Amino acid sequence: MPPDDCLFCRIVAAGDHVHAADGFVAVRDIAPAADTHLLVLPERHVDTFRDVAAFSDEEAGRMLRFIAETAARAGLTDYRVVVNVGPGGGQTVFHLHWHVLGGARLPGFH
Repeated sequence: MPPDDCLFCRIVAAGDHVHAADGFVAVRDIAPAADTHLLVLPERHVDTFRDVAAFSDEEAGRMLRFIAETAARAGLTDYRVVVNVGPGGGQTVFHLHWHVLGGARLPGFH
């Protein structure tokens, strides 16, 4: 059951989606860390990547394909996909989401 105050549940329901399909949506990050910085969100609430087992194998596969398709639709050929897990891993909104980052301002870590 999603918390009533989940920002990303509200964005899923009524956000400015740049792509939506198969139970997932993509939106622009409001504080971009790269020239292209998109967030990919499952439509249903799952708190964190730790809970990825909540997705069937088929649904998890659709999620990964959606992430790749979102990057391609954004015109990215070289990019980074990041998921922050828990407060110590940098997660600040507890609705599973993936960051898709590309372009000249791509943060530098290897």
